[in-house]
Amino acid sequence: MKTDCFDFTYNQSYLDHGYKELHIPPAKEGGWLLEKNALHIWPRKSFMMIALPNMDGSFTCTLFLALRGDVSFEKLDSDTAVTGFFEQYFPDIIPLMPDILQRFNANPTSTLATVKCGPWSCKDKMTLLGDAAHAIVPFYGQGMNCGFEDCSEMSHLIDQHHGDWQTIFEEFTINRKPNSDAIADMAIRNFVEMRDLVADPEFILKNAIDKTIGKLFPEKWTPMYTMVSFTDTGYAEAKRQGEAHDKILDLIVQKEGHGIGEKLSGADIGTMLEKYIK
Repeated sequence: MKTDCFDFTYNQSYLDHGYKELHIPPAKEGGWLLEKNALHIWPRKSFMMIALPNMDGSFTCTLFLALRGDVSFEKLDSDTAVTGFFEQYFPDIIPLMPDILQRFNANPTSTLATVKCGPWSCKDKMTLLGDAAHAIVPFYGQGMNCGFEDCSEMSHLIDQHHGDWQTIFEEFTINRKPNSDAIADMAIRNFVEMRDLVADPEFILKNAIDKTIGKLFPEKWTPMYTMVSFTDTGYAEAKRQGEAHDKILDLIVQKEGHGIGEKLSGADIGTMLEKYIK
């Protein structure tokens, strides 16, 4: 941690939540038991379950739950407790998971961690990249992509600096660390949105306004999720713009009231919204 090369700062922080993988099998006649072209979320305020489709018709399900507390993995210490938990919070999933107890007992409960560290390099000798430099929680679906962006940036710097490894490594950290720190923060934020806010009427309203502005004024406004997932905008810039958008969306709801939701498809909605984004 402290060497002749540098003083290395390292932080590994864990969420209070862990996760356990479960399974929905394919339909007996083949195909999927749920809509296959969707991410399925069961939000329960402080915890949630998600399901992602597989090519064979099954779904990989993941339960994200506090490790300790009144509603937590530590309380699910018997078949009776597990069955009661799913009957109370996810009754619709039970018929889709015939082996739920076997899977729950066999699969490990894993933790969720974020790694932030720096500097990433030591003179011209080595550098960290990928998860070794910036492991993040999975709630934005960007962990692997962030690593690929590291590779792209490293390739660009190698071409630019022609074997000057100290410069390559130093610029790599300068260019990439703000972006990796940003997506780490956004991933944790998205966990809160997925488990809690997706069922909140005000969040749903602001999300609808966000998308409407993006469609009406694409040259001025791109929703943060779109920037992160479908453009080459850097994570740090996407985070900066997204936070600025949040303030504007809060202002719109405050000034126009919740009735604006009924006006979003109206012919004059563009005029109403444009004054907020000039």
